[in-house]
Amino acid sequence: MLTVEDYLHYLRGKGFHFQDDAVGFIFFGKHYTNATDEMINTAIEITLKAQKRFDGSFYVALLEMLTANNINTRKAALKYVKENELFAI
Repeated sequence: MLTVEDYLHYLRGKGFHFQDDAVGFIFFGKHYTNATDEMINTAIEITLKAQKRFDGSFYVALLEMLTANNINTRKAALKYVKENELFAI
């Protein structure tokens, strides 16, 4: 499993460049929700797929929703989002 830092580096290599405020939101969400790196990475992935860009407010709300529903794996998060038709991903 990639750390959040490794995942951001991976995404940079794929052409996604995050501004400092976006990185700040990512780590704010991590500390605010106490989510694992897997969940942070998944929330980043879903945010980028749903919004076509990084939206900090969307990301934090998604992360809160996932942690409030005790979702703690990528597979469970993607299933939850799809089953509840929360976003088109």
